[in-house]
Amino acid sequence: MVRCGHCLQTFDARPGFVPDKPHPQLELPMLDMPDSQSLSSLHVLQPMTLAEQVAIVEDEGISEYRPERRSWPWAVASLLLTLLFLAQSAYFFRTELAARIPGLKPVLISYCLILKCTVPLPQKTELIGIESSDIEADSSHENQVNLNALLRNRAPFAQAFPNLELTLNDVQDKPLARRVFRPTDYLPPSESQAAGLPPSRELAIKLHLDTQDLKPIGYRLVLFYPGP
Repeated sequence: MVRCGHCLQTFDARPGFVPDKPHPQLELPMLDMPDSQSLSSLHVLQPMTLAEQVAIVEDEGISEYRPERRSWPWAVASLLLTLLFLAQSAYFFRTELAARIPGLKPVLISYCLILKCTVPLPQKTELIGIESSDIEADSSHENQVNLNALLRNRAPFAQAFPNLELTLNDVQDKPLARRVFRPTDYLPPSESQAAGLPPSRELAIKLHLDTQDLKPIGYRLVLFYPGP
């Protein structure tokens, strides 16, 4: 039952009811309307037929998403490898570093306290030598000779005092006796074995030796550093 809007009478509207045919456009899904700011950046859609594929509307204001690359783990790993390389270099070249950079030696000594190592003085035999030497008989003591030698450090850094090997020979230049003198055997009290022989410095050595009845005619004097 419906009421007429003109005469206000009620009547049955079912006999004359004719349903409306649906419009094709009304069956399409409705999209949310964008705001005015986003609408300006949208491409205008051109009319299309049903056989054409649906175009994708792109928003030019949206930038392409790129995943963030986390590079800090590589930076940390590189730093750790660099520190490890420096620590190994300081350990293996600690003697040379202490000789070339004296101010670095206290740091290297502290470093060796952790690693249970030492920082010895350089031992470059090619940069230290015997400048002169001679053996003379002691007129005041029978069967006694005096050994005189002059050592020179030609290195630009302090070096460890070497060992001296003396060989006494007979008239046929065959060895009669041999002895090795360590720094504690020939250093005068004014010299410090820990400090070493300073750069471009000479050291005079004089030793009194008892030859007993060997009667040496010649000798051979060489210097060397003991092995590790």
